[in-house]
Amino acid sequence: MRSYLCLSVALLCAVLPAAGTAAAADGPSFTIEDRRITESSGLAASRAHPGIYWTHNDSDDGPYVYAVDGRSGRTVATVTLRGVDPRDVEAISVGPGGQVYVGDIGDNLGGTWPEVWIYRFREPAELKDTTVTPVRHTVRYDGGPRDAESLMVHPRTGRVYIVSKHQDGGGLYEGPAELVPNGGNTFLRKADVGLWATDAAFSPDGSRLVVRGYFEARMYRWRDGRITKLGEPALPMQRQGESVTFTSDGRALMYGTEGAGSVVTRVSLSGKLRPESVAREDKAREERARHAEDRDRGGSQEGGDALAGAATLAGLAVLAMAVRRMFRRGRG
Repeated sequence: MRSYLCLSVALLCAVLPAAGTAAAADGPSFTIEDRRITESSGLAASRAHPGIYWTHNDSDDGPYVYAVDGRSGRTVATVTLRGVDPRDVEAISVGPGGQVYVGDIGDNLGGTWPEVWIYRFREPAELKDTTVTPVRHTVRYDGGPRDAESLMVHPRTGRVYIVSKHQDGGGLYEGPAELVPNGGNTFLRKADVGLWATDAAFSPDGSRLVVRGYFEARMYRWRDGRITKLGEPALPMQRQGESVTFTSDGRALMYGTEGAGSVVTRVSLSGKLRPESVAREDKAREERARHAEDRDRGGSQEGGDALAGAATLAGLAVLAMAVRRMFRRGRG
């Protein structure tokens, strides 16, 4: 962020309580230890390497993407994008096939640049420093330039979406079914979001879309490109909240912020905010536990019945012996 407006918002974030539900970390969070990462502006959970998160600086850094270990906070690999001179990199997302999409989509001039770009490369199979030549996609918006910080790729269809930031009230824009590497890709407005969005992400199963801002976050149900608001997931107090991603299992959100030594905070999801695949898993687990309990209860009842039956037989046997002895005495 380089504009005075964004600086003012950051200062407000530091002194005012969040408008949404504040949240503390409820699971493993981590601190980004790399001193080079001072403006972490995007966050995406790796598909190829569990526990790894991709991030990047906002601006004035260079064509670098960092793989950060979500347990230690250490950078385990740096990917250099060959032939890229980034202008305002704001977002990152991992799509089908392990394709990483880096969104050079910010516009600190208030939405005046006629085009912005997306750089795409495949997640490296091995976590080590490497240089790649990304595919470059040119992006334009139907209706003219937009300032945006939120880029997300649907995990099933591979379609790319952008949420604009503020000058048009915040809108969800849909890219072509497939981005072309040469020529323009026009993004069409599909829905209103109405949030000063700083990042957004799809759940791993594609059934949920989360959009975050400085002061609140919103969760939407996603069906065939249509969104329905489900609620507002808890949002932690952060210095300048810039990023969000789902954990690789879809059970929690990871919220990131700018600043040196920034903390990425985990907040679990519950109820209808959970992705559909997670809800199904939880329901199946509950049913298995209930069936096991019923079996145990049934086994205990059967055992009790068998013991009672054995006691009855033993009692009858004793009675029969007593009657037999009495009969013998009478005959004597």
